[in-house]
Amino acid sequence: MSEQPSATSFWRGGERLEVRRVPDRFAARMRRGVGPQAVEAAAAATHRRTLGQQNLEEFSADPGSRDEAMDTLRRGDDVEFASHVYQPVGEPTARLYLSGEITVRFSAGAADADVETIAGAHGLQLVEPVRGLPGAYVFRLTAQAAENPIKVANRLAGHAFVETAEPDVVVAVAPAYVPADPRFADQWHLHHDGGPFLTPGSHLDCPGAWDRTRGVRSVVVAVIDDAFDLGHPDLAGEDKIVAPRDFADRDTEPLPGTGDWHGTACAGVAVAEENGHGTVGVAPGCALMPVRMGAYLDDRTVEDMFDWAADRGAAVISCSWSAAAINFPLSLRMRAALRRAAVEGRGGRGCVVVFAAGNANRPVDGTVDEQGWPGDRPSGPTRWHNGFAASPDVVAVSACTSLARKAAYSNWGDEISVCASSSNGHPGVATGITHPRITDPLPGRAIVTADVRGPGGYDAGDYTTTFGGTSSACPAVAGVAALVLSIAPDLTAAEVKELLESTADQIVDPDPDPQLGLTLGTYADGRSGWFGHGKVNADRAVAAAADRSAPGAGAATPRATRSACWPLPHPRAVRP
Repeated sequence: MSEQPSATSFWRGGERLEVRRVPDRFAARMRRGVGPQAVEAAAAATHRRTLGQQNLEEFSADPGSRDEAMDTLRRGDDVEFASHVYQPVGEPTARLYLSGEITVRFSAGAADADVETIAGAHGLQLVEPVRGLPGAYVFRLTAQAAENPIKVANRLAGHAFVETAEPDVVVAVAPAYVPADPRFADQWHLHHDGGPFLTPGSHLDCPGAWDRTRGVRSVVVAVIDDAFDLGHPDLAGEDKIVAPRDFADRDTEPLPGTGDWHGTACAGVAVAEENGHGTVGVAPGCALMPVRMGAYLDDRTVEDMFDWAADRGAAVISCSWSAAAINFPLSLRMRAALRRAAVEGRGGRGCVVVFAAGNANRPVDGTVDEQGWPGDRPSGPTRWHNGFAASPDVVAVSACTSLARKAAYSNWGDEISVCASSSNGHPGVATGITHPRITDPLPGRAIVTADVRGPGGYDAGDYTTTFGGTSSACPAVAGVAALVLSIAPDLTAAEVKELLESTADQIVDPDPDPQLGLTLGTYADGRSGWFGHGKVNADRAVAAAADRSAPGAGAATPRATRSACWPLPHPRAVRP
């Protein structure tokens, strides 16, 4: 058995993150006009993948000659930047890449001259200040930097004038989708009157909310995801689409490529248009801001996506994804980006930022004594940390089933705000299922929503009957938040979060979960480890919003404005 590379660590989000170099991998940023083939020839390497938004290329090389190959590239004219590829300790399948940028926050006593001197001594070039973080700046390593970004950041962190220094890390995106049983084809999660695998009250109770409002176009729901089929009839309508953006291809057409099915389904759950056929979203009268992300995240990507949404009028931002690493604290810049959106968006009232909790059946932030994983996967006490869902500036959403029980996959913990109705299924992470494997049946219905049209989506046709996971629970809550703001537009994001929590249904699950044997489905001081404050209830939330709104503000409208409207089914007409 080969000896593992020694571990190193760096500061991220106020804690140390331990990583190891991947023995046979490195990443490089080409100069303009240079392709990966030049590196393959110069370094005896094989091109593995492109990280498009970050302008990085990953290569494999013989472990014994990898570092020499990187030095050769650095001395040549084809490459701007080259670095090792890393894996978090305990996560052999996760990959972390360095972008070549470092974020440094200086102490209040540091003068401009001190900042310039420190940056120059470490071969750093100023890129920009960090919005909303006084004393924080983004720097880029230059050819004069004698060490890699991790070593430079660690040296800076020990300087008397530096509060913290973080290398910018690139990580893959992990959608929070779980496939589910395809037998049922109605939208039970909006409302139902019972039936097979349906427990009374397991739905979101949308029809009562729709009697007051089905949403208004001035309330925009930004869905940040892989892509959107904007030709789908459920995502069409007058003024339905607002400020579309594609950060993967750097244009304004966030359309799907091969395998990009997730965003269309999420958008359908939140805001699918009422048009007399197909499916209906939780807030069908609200507008959609489709924001396409790439396959990888770094500080700049997160800043760009959330700044785009907040600066262009999003009231709600729905995010059914996380980083593809089990321990991923947010960087200074990521936390600042979420904070800006949640506090400064919507004219200072804040955007309601909603995140899926994840599908591993693990804590959003906590430690589990891992047992039963095959090979060299996690073993023993293991830290799980989803920095996005753990942020105090977001609404973190877990999932319950059509039987009003915990979804077996759903993440949990003190960070959960509310849960929402979704599918059931085996827990998993980006690289496969979590262990020990569950062998018992996992009953529950899946979610029906819009799908990429034709044979290229989750299902053949224009709709899927197999959607689920916290990926579906998240946009459902985003839709309820949009209905609330359609009635009471002057509420702050924090007030909307509190309203969703205070009007939630306290569903109870007394049974141990089938994987870890935990029993967290009851409430203490109004909170459940599995469900947060409970299952979101659209009718109660909108009624409370109507009570809080000032006379005449956000007047209730039974139908959306400026759109073709069709009667939504009465609860008694919805088939079980």
